[in-house]
Amino acid sequence: MPRDPFDYIIVGAGSAGCLLANRLSRDPAKRVLLLEAGKRDNHPWIHIPVGYLYCIGNPRTDWLYQTAPEAGLNGRSLRYPRGKGLGGCSSINGMIYMRGQARDYDNWARLTGDDDWSWERSLPDFMAHEDHHRRDGGADPETGHNGRFSDLHGHGGEWRVEKQRLRWDVLEDFATAATQAGVPRTEDFNTGDNAGVGYFDVNQKNGWRWNAAKAFLRPAKSRPNLEIWTESQVERLIFETTPQGATRCAGAVVRRGGDAMTVRARGEVILSAGAIGSPQILQLSGVGPADQAKAHGIEVLRDLPGVGENLQDHLQIRAVFKVKGAKTLNTLAGNIFGKARIGLEYALRRTGPMSMSPSQLGAFTRSDPQRPHANLEYHVQPLSLDAFGEDLHAFPAITASVCNLNPTSRGRVHLTSNRFDDAPEIAPNYLATDEDRHVAAQSLRQVREIVSQPAMAKYEPEEWKPGPQYQTDEELARLAGDIANTIFHPVGTAKMGREDDPMAVVDTRLRVRGIEALRVVDASVMPEITSGNTSAPVMMIAEKAARWILEEA
Repeated sequence: MPRDPFDYIIVGAGSAGCLLANRLSRDPAKRVLLLEAGKRDNHPWIHIPVGYLYCIGNPRTDWLYQTAPEAGLNGRSLRYPRGKGLGGCSSINGMIYMRGQARDYDNWARLTGDDDWSWERSLPDFMAHEDHHRRDGGADPETGHNGRFSDLHGHGGEWRVEKQRLRWDVLEDFATAATQAGVPRTEDFNTGDNAGVGYFDVNQKNGWRWNAAKAFLRPAKSRPNLEIWTESQVERLIFETTPQGATRCAGAVVRRGGDAMTVRARGEVILSAGAIGSPQILQLSGVGPADQAKAHGIEVLRDLPGVGENLQDHLQIRAVFKVKGAKTLNTLAGNIFGKARIGLEYALRRTGPMSMSPSQLGAFTRSDPQRPHANLEYHVQPLSLDAFGEDLHAFPAITASVCNLNPTSRGRVHLTSNRFDDAPEIAPNYLATDEDRHVAAQSLRQVREIVSQPAMAKYEPEEWKPGPQYQTDEELARLAGDIANTIFHPVGTAKMGREDDPMAVVDTRLRVRGIEALRVVDASVMPEITSGNTSAPVMMIAEKAARWILEEA
């Protein structure tokens, strides 16, 4: 049995939880417990970059969620991967390091009334744990770009950011085609303005995936004041009434080794279970919409209608083009000999297709010239397949996936029962607004415009999906519903906000409204989704939260 109480109990060992465990356990006088429902991150495919193909959809590393059937996707239900195990989603994601745009954080500051969330005040929290491949200020030695990188990137932190270890001619030519269509080149997507076309930086180290467990738990695992429990799932939180009459979170009921046990915290309980897990735990504990709790026979502790609402995600539309005379992964990995060569290259040099992130070339553009900022993100890949996890096509092809960075559709995460081991209902409500459907149609037209540029002509590109016969807004929006898929960026389900915002779940220091000693620190607190991939912003949020927790203690 544990020696109760702990000073801090952190629920979820993903990107936020691992960083918090590292920061809060630096003080040897504070006892920290990190709870993770999954297993250790010793599954070999976690660490090989291309291993995401074998981790997503694998019960060893994925919660195996599905969305509810989506009207905007013409009734389809999507696989909804969430990382399960030490490292959380950082063990199965695309490894892309992307902060988003400065306006995202300035908008958070405006929405919450707290300037600490502005880009200027958030940049130091990105840099605090960063170990970026670009060194020093002045010109970058490889590109000659004179960008004062020392003012924008950190060095020596735990979170390694590297250049990708590959090159594909067809991607180079796609990038040139993008410039011919008016998209500028960029050497760095993380300056606060990510408009342009270039290669994504990735969270890898010498050709291996660099997850949050390696970055933040390995340096701290020898600390006697840090306990890490795997295969330990929280059933619900427990509460007590203080002498002053306030409600305080006192710990959690944990299912471990088939038995339920109670762990207690003298300091704080911190939910870092992600945009699906954190609202589910709150709702199971009676913190959330009162009508939902009553419907499932749960005693209402605190009626917070925003818990589980405001779900936002990035939906990507995958356009596939057959090409001629191009080296693509479809042809390289099309037989056992090609796969053997790929495996040998990775074994000897840690390069080649096995070192690839799911997306290599990126672009951020405007869906129309009247937009004041980039609102589309491209993930361009030298491969194609019918659906994620299925076999590559037998013909050479590229995929240009494009997503609306700022969707106006909002979804929800609701309980399906009062059992902790029953998956919640996940209803993202994709393409529910006229604006989102219009942007989807515009984005497909823009993909066609780029591929039609002179730089791509030698490949004689042929649109295979969705197909050139579809031209009107209505046709393209309907086709987007048929072929679009999530890129796994759920946020917003326990959003922070002003005191007078009835849907705000936490305040600007991420404390749950009306309950002492309980915070949420993960993607669920974002009031609006960032303009890019969400792993890096989650770590920035955790860096801020760790500082506030220690200051308040």
